[in-house]
Amino acid sequence: MSVFRLQQGRLPLLISLPHVGTEIPAELHGRLLPRALASEDTDWHLERLYRPLADQLGASLLVPRYSRYVIDLNRPPDDRPLYPGAAGGTGLVPTRFFSSEPLYRDGAEPDGAEIVARREAYWQPYHDALGAELQRLHAQHGHALLFEGHSIRSVLPWLFEGELTALNLGTADGASCAPAITERLGALLAGQARFSQVVNGRFKGGYITRHYGRPGEGVHAVQLEMCQRCYMDEGADPAGAFDEARAAEVAPLLEALLREMLAWRP
Repeated sequence: MSVFRLQQGRLPLLISLPHVGTEIPAELHGRLLPRALASEDTDWHLERLYRPLADQLGASLLVPRYSRYVIDLNRPPDDRPLYPGAAGGTGLVPTRFFSSEPLYRDGAEPDGAEIVARREAYWQPYHDALGAELQRLHAQHGHALLFEGHSIRSVLPWLFEGELTALNLGTADGASCAPAITERLGALLAGQARFSQVVNGRFKGGYITRHYGRPGEGVHAVQLEMCQRCYMDEGADPAGAFDEARAAEVAPLLEALLREMLAWRP
């Protein structure tokens, strides 16, 4: 079975959700601590939010099968830090929860050879598919748009101080897309009062946004890091904590962001 699912759309927009996978290969079950098998640091329920929007708009959608505990698809293949000097954080193959405790039993962490093998088995196919889909869209439309959807718990002391802003738009400080896209999406976020928002704040965009966003070549990428309090109960079991009422409030804003991105023309 493939390590990802790709739904091809008719418009020049690809929605990538690299952290929604929850599966963990059976061969890792005995090495990981039991708590890790629940994949608690997943970007929970994002596919449930974004798939209807992709269907409605005619956008492409790319999602992985496997948990970020297997490999983090939004990290550089050489595992360079995304935010040098920042406290806390996880790498290409994480060994800690977002709360800083270890994922693996003592002595069971992956070595260098295993990291390379996972990169080839899980990371590379996802990125091959992502790059190929952007090429397809660019060939058909003359440009391609990449929207990276992410979510995170609002409070994670190991990763950041205090409560995170609800909606965090990142464009690599403007380098990953045309300036007008940053301006249009930023204005849309600033024009609503329901959710706190920031552009290029704590989250400026991960590896995918920074690597594939090449406006000079006609590929424009943005990342939205959304707090899970916007659409789910963060205090409940995350696998079943989707909140229909909260989701109904944020979904129209997500749709507006995607439509605003599609309305832009080179």
